[in-house]
Amino acid sequence: MTMNVINAVAQFERDLLIERTQSGLKRAKSEGKILGRPARLNEMRKQDVLEGLANGMSVSALARKFETSRQTIMRVRDDGSRSVRP
Repeated sequence: MTMNVINAVAQFERDLLIERTQSGLKRAKSEGKILGRPARLNEMRKQDVLEGLANGMSVSALARKFETSRQTIMRVRDDGSRSVRP
């Protein structure tokens, strides 16, 4: 019986923690704060990546040039192709 009470209190504390975290994130977003990891490439560098791809540079070469991962270059490529399509 004692363990059941302890488990119930622990679950209640966990629920309170989750609720406070979610409300804090919601407040930060409403204040315009950017959450998450900072972007590795700014808009100018993204345009440079798209130009490099248009000129025939490989994804690996661009990743080395901009000191980032191939996945980042592929994400820029995919986002760029979506914005060009009607």
